[in-house]
Amino acid sequence: MTTLSPNTLRAATRRTPPPGTTASPPPVLSVRDVRIGDRVTGRDAVHGVGFELTPGRTVGIVGESGSGKTLTCRAALGILPDRFEVSGGSVEIDGTDIATLTPHRWTELRGATISAVFQDPASYLNPSLRVGAQIAEVVRVKKGLGRREARHRALQLLRAVRLHDPELVYGQYTYELSGGMLQRVLIAAAIAADPRVLIADEATTALDVTVQAEILDLLADLRERTGLALVVVSHDLAVVAQLCDEVLVMRRGEVVEQGPTASVLNDPRHEYTRLLIAEHEQYGLEKFLAPKENA
Repeated sequence: MTTLSPNTLRAATRRTPPPGTTASPPPVLSVRDVRIGDRVTGRDAVHGVGFELTPGRTVGIVGESGSGKTLTCRAALGILPDRFEVSGGSVEIDGTDIATLTPHRWTELRGATISAVFQDPASYLNPSLRVGAQIAEVVRVKKGLGRREARHRALQLLRAVRLHDPELVYGQYTYELSGGMLQRVLIAAAIAADPRVLIADEATTALDVTVQAEILDLLADLRERTGLALVVVSHDLAVVAQLCDEVLVMRRGEVVEQGPTASVLNDPRHEYTRLLIAEHEQYGLEKFLAPKENA
């Protein structure tokens, strides 16, 4: 049976307070038995997903393409494609049921309470505007700051995401930056209004291993410093092992296994979870897993 290394288990234990030590804060994101229907086929594409996320915690969602990971996150953000709708269950953001939100209220919440970073940052940044100005605009709209204050805040954010020479980067366009730099810029824009929840949907998939590790370290640092709650969507179990307190394993729209990350990876109960672990051991997961015992 596959087992986690002692170092990984200790890291997971540090992230999980002993029972009864302190009362947990109220969740900032609650997804309760959510079903997502496909208007075209008349069938549910996601069947009963549920989890709660409190400040400073990280939930990972893993599974193959088409398993429902991204649809679940888009439901939480209120940006499902037109053909899909939440057909059952509920989503609450900071105690508010999103079914009650008006378009105006959604505009207020996105970025300020819940935000997101996606796989292709270039698709979410305007190539005709300098990247610093785009971050400053988010600050102006969400925080009501003037131009000078917004520029100062944008430079602070570029430093916070560990970009060298923020003044230079502020004045550059997307085509002048590498993929890793663009992802940092997008994270800076996503946290510009101090959201309580950040959804990272395959945010490191297109990056090389070294840059991916730097981005994951950045997200962990933001979580620890600010209490940011994270939802990390990935097909990479090594990413989940490194960053997440809890993991949901999805297949064909269903959660087939769910629990503390160390428990799920150390003692997988479902055949599909075991298959994912076996497939990923050769792609970076092995550093988090102890050698298998001989039968």
